[in-house]
Amino acid sequence: MEFAVVDGLRTIKFDLVFSLALAALALFVGYFVQRRVPLLSRANVPAAAVGGLLFAGLVFGLRAWGVAGVSLNTSLRAPLQTVFFTTIGLGATFGLLRAGGWRMGFFWLLATLTAVVQNAVGMGLAVLLGAPALLGVICGSLTLTGGPATGQAWEARFAELGVAGAGSLIIASALFGIFVSSLVANPVATALIRRLRLAPARERGETLFEEEEFWALSPTVAPDDDGKEREREPAEGERAVEAGLLLHNLLLVLLVMGVGAVLSLLLKSPSFTLPDYIGAMLVAAVVRNVDDRAGWFRIDGRAVALIAGVSLALFLVLALMSLELWKIAGLALPMLVILCVQVLVTVAYALLVTFTLSGRDYEAAVTASGHIGFGLGITANAVANMEALVERFAPAPRSFLVVPVVGAFFIDFSNAVVIGLFVNLYTYWK
Repeated sequence: MEFAVVDGLRTIKFDLVFSLALAALALFVGYFVQRRVPLLSRANVPAAAVGGLLFAGLVFGLRAWGVAGVSLNTSLRAPLQTVFFTTIGLGATFGLLRAGGWRMGFFWLLATLTAVVQNAVGMGLAVLLGAPALLGVICGSLTLTGGPATGQAWEARFAELGVAGAGSLIIASALFGIFVSSLVANPVATALIRRLRLAPARERGETLFEEEEFWALSPTVAPDDDGKEREREPAEGERAVEAGLLLHNLLLVLLVMGVGAVLSLLLKSPSFTLPDYIGAMLVAAVVRNVDDRAGWFRIDGRAVALIAGVSLALFLVLALMSLELWKIAGLALPMLVILCVQVLVTVAYALLVTFTLSGRDYEAAVTASGHIGFGLGITANAVANMEALVERFAPAPRSFLVVPVVGAFFIDFSNAVVIGLFVNLYTYWK
């Protein structure tokens, strides 16, 4: 830790160890606040986002009052980000696509087209409002379909292209989407279900799904005799996630990241930009599917999920703690206008396209709710929205198979290509 004068303000510069300690403190505070504020818990706002933003707000206040500046060592952000997206790649299996059948591929296409629409609408509005055109991508699929992790992965590229305060804009847009997605999705889906009388009759003991299909619903619950959910018993012979198993999967993730870094260098082109993590995601997907067939790598899904959760929490909290909130004031109004229009566009798309092309039945309404959930927020929003609907009306096993898999895994691949396409079109025509 050292002191320096930056922009005429006495600034505290924290080294890596102090920065990680502050990140841990921010996470503890985030979990504490998130659990005790119903609005935050209902909207599925990540604890890392809560704690990181509180810290960033504190830094903003210290700067505004002229007390002191704060500078963190965020050198771990990039590797933590790549770790997270590598774990996403390790979950992208052809088996999941086959399990969902043509519906999963079709929904993936619909979600990808949503990303295209969001960017086109966003850039058009940004130009009309006299704001930087790339603000439309930031308030488009980068943060809405992509979420805060995808947005932060592109922060450096948008900063290079001249978007001032890109990191703060990205997080502001992503959090706006996370909040709104939980507020608008289920009222829309509920109105559809009631108006069109889509909910099937639910009788005691009636099962509206095949037993083997139910496991797509959740890895931790199973149907009881009366159709209610109960905790799933651990499978016979199932191992706990021990230190050795966790280390094995962590070392595998690190090796995949290394190979992916080489692939990213080979894919890098001055005429087309893709995020640095895309190589690791592609290699991870290949490794996972080879392992499914040959069992060479002994991937454990629970260990990978633990690695994903830890890396994402640390990545997000470090990214949010280092936000320079004072840099976004000038773009606040056009940004709010673009985001409000994006909400209307995404909801209309889910109603007119997703619901209609998915069959205009009860499952289609639940799918549309989930699409709004991750189309504006994150996959957790989508799952929470759908769980609230099935608890109130009836099970929707097809939706629980298709929506979370596309929202958590496959959309990240196609959305990266869509974002890259719009960014490169901008740089070409600029």
